[in-house]
Amino acid sequence: MYKQGAAGLDRKRISDVLDKHLDKAVAASPSTSRGSAGARGDHNRLVVPSSLPKGRCSEGESESDSEASDVSGSDGEDTSWILWYCNLRGNEFFCEVDEDYIQDDFNLCGLSSQVPYYDYALDLILDIESSHGDIFTEEQNELVESAAEMLYGLIHARYILTSKGLAAMLEKYKNYDFGRCPRVYCCGQPCLPVGQSDIHRSSTVKIFCPKCEDIYYPRSKYQGNIDGAYFGTTFPHMFLMTYDHLKPQKPSQRYIPRVFGFKLHKP
Repeated sequence: MYKQGAAGLDRKRISDVLDKHLDKAVAASPSTSRGSAGARGDHNRLVVPSSLPKGRCSEGESESDSEASDVSGSDGEDTSWILWYCNLRGNEFFCEVDEDYIQDDFNLCGLSSQVPYYDYALDLILDIESSHGDIFTEEQNELVESAAEMLYGLIHARYILTSKGLAAMLEKYKNYDFGRCPRVYCCGQPCLPVGQSDIHRSSTVKIFCPKCEDIYYPRSKYQGNIDGAYFGTTFPHMFLMTYDHLKPQKPSQRYIPRVFGFKLHKP
């Protein structure tokens, strides 16, 4: 279980370290990809200290804003890593991935070659503890923490294309968790998260409006820092194909530029 009262770390520094060591860590990581779900019962692996990051707070953010990014609840209260992560400020777009889905190796095919410290990151996500917490340096522990976020995001992109994942995202859509279209003539149409690429670190997440069928930046600066690959290019279109009754009609109005009441001539 993960402690909610953990102290925050410098997320920018961790991300910078991961950027520098991503390729090297894949080859040099002490962990290797496990072949079966049963191997996850092995306890000869890292226990990551409970000093995980508490959110993507900018350097100029006040202490009160930083505290607001924490999961609500009293200090010392235990919760799963997945629940903790999904409740961080800026992570409102994420749904909680079913642990049974994560424990099925078929669903994680190919991810071990993309994520450094794969096994340790997976153990962190699944709250698997070990008695070997002193085998890594502080920098390596930070890499594991950042790798866990990366791994969860890539798993999430696959999960939201399943029936359970689509149903979970439907509830968030109904609650306007993804925001509304900023276009005036879309009249506050609820949006869906989308990536412009399925490749990690290519672009940040955007919101797709089913009405005007265009994409926009999220209103929150915290949500705007999320990798678009954690939602992928397929999700909003698969969502609207599955729940076709939610697909709105295209807007009948459009803005017409005028000068003193006269339409502008287009050459």
